[in-house]
Amino acid sequence: MRLSNRIAFSALAVAALGLLAAGLILGELARLQPCYLCNFQRLLYILAAFFALCGVLLPGWRRVWAALVALTALGGVITAVQQSWMQYAPQEAIECGFGDPTLVERIVDWLGGQWPSMFMVTGFCTNKEWIFLGLSLANWSGVCFLLLCAAALGLLFRREIG
Repeated sequence: MRLSNRIAFSALAVAALGLLAAGLILGELARLQPCYLCNFQRLLYILAAFFALCGVLLPGWRRVWAALVALTALGGVITAVQQSWMQYAPQEAIECGFGDPTLVERIVDWLGGQWPSMFMVTGFCTNKEWIFLGLSLANWSGVCFLLLCAAALGLLFRREIG
């Protein structure tokens, strides 16, 4: 059974928003302190959900929305890998927020001023405050972004129904 484009994009949007919500709830329950890269990944989950919702509303542009979800998720993979590396080798990493601000730091700082409860930076990128099955939250986020990217690529390259 093949899902329609609208249902597939709906599932992508629900998955992205569900992952965002799960991260926020986990952060509150475990009292985790989000860093620049954590908050940037939050933004990328929101963007992936937004592009997926666009795919629900305008399914005729399936390839455009699927490509945008895939690119956003790929950005999430790259960000999560960067944070994972910083956590793995903190002595070799230059901590976020020190030195000249990067574009990611500027975006997150601006968003933190607009929506502090979602984007305020209170932690360090090198900290591993939560581990599950041997993986940090950054590792798990990378896996989730990879799955979102794969699903979006599946939508991008699938044949038309009919």
